Amino acid sequence: MAVGKNKRISKGKKGGKKKTVDPFAKKDWYDIKAPSVFSTRNIGKTLVSRTQGTKIASEGLKHRVFEVSLADLQNDEDQAYRKIRLRAEDVQGKNVLTNFWGMDFTTDKLRSLVRKWQTLIEAHVDVKTTDGYMLRLFCIGFTKRRPNQVKRTCYAQSSQIRQIRSKMVQIMANQAATCDLKELVSKFIPEVIGKEIEKATSSIFPLQNVFIRKVKILKAPKFDLGKLMEVHGDYKEDVGVKFERPAEGDEAVAAQEVAAE
Repeated sequence: MAVGKNKRISKGKKGGKKKTVDPFAKKDWYDIKAPSVFSTRNIGKTLVSRTQGTKIASEGLKHRVFEVSLADLQNDEDQAYRKIRLRAEDVQGKNVLTNFWGMDFTTDKLRSLVRKWQTLIEAHVDVKTTDGYMLRLFCIGFTKRRPNQVKRTCYAQSSQIRQIRSKMVQIMANQAATCDLKELVSKFIPEVIGKEIEKATSSIFPLQNVFIRKVKILKAPKFDLGKLMEVHGDYKEDVGVKFERPAEGDEAVAAQEVAAE
């Protein structure tokens, strides 16, 4: 046999059994904190691999997007049809601070609104808030039968639809352009803009179920920690409770009592 051949005879089988390592052993849990606009601040936990070499854990967490039901954020089951998207902006200790990143309707709510014998009117507008966020707002509304109306249908004429749509665009633009993102989110929660559109268009054609059905963030300004802390308001890092350590003499007494028992 030629010298130097069959080097692998003494070694075991190539690609032998690898040690099975639990992937979760290398990961840490972080708390997700919602902005102060919402009543429930602690919305859940997220998982990330620990810092290893050049891969920093906090960098892996930043810009993650979480989708949460507004019912959970506000402790109000009537708001369950709205989904809020929150984006991780900063990591402090074991807390992930998030900011508003969009809103949507659940599919079942949207389907339940669409019916026969009425006109569906939609409008959308791109608008910039005072703090530099570029948003796209989508509005939806439906025509309503007048009180004591005999006719089964309540269809609007195309000229009325155009007028209503321009009113929707105008109100959405005015409401969003005059306030910052935090104020705008606080308008979305009680559906202030939808109610205003309903009131403004009643002279053209009575509307019902007017909602801002979707909000997209197209462009966000450069990250500013001061602004984020403002959004989180009274945020404090949970550092635990101060605990008095017993004196050495007390420990000895306690140990004797346990032994006596």
